Amino acid sequence: MSIRDEYDFEFLVNEAERLVLQQLEKQLGETVSACKCRDCVLDMAACALNNVKPLYRVSLLGTLYAHALDGSEYEQEVSNAVREAIRRVATNTAHSS
Repeated sequence: MSIRDEYDFEFLVNEAERLVLQQLEKQLGETVSACKCRDCVLDMAACALNNVKPLYRVSLLGTLYAHALDGSEYEQEVSNAVREAIRRVATNTAHSS
C-alpha cells in the first residue's frame, strides 16, 4: 500500500502558493505590458514560487499562523518575487506573439 493510499495529503498546503497567486493577480491588474495568457501566467507563478521559501501547513493552527503573515516581511518577499517573475516572463516569453 502506498503512502498516498494510507494518508490524506489534501491537508498539506503550501501557503506561499496562496500568497503568490494573490500578489500575481494584484500586480497583473496593475501591469499593462505583460502577457496574460495561460502559459505566461503559469510561468510567472512557477518562477515566483521557485524564489520564495515554501510555507507548508497541515492544521488549523498552521492556517492561522500563515494568515497572520499577511502584511509581514515574508509577504513583501513574495511581492518582490512576483514583481521579478512578471518582469522576467514579460521580457522573455516562452511563445512568440
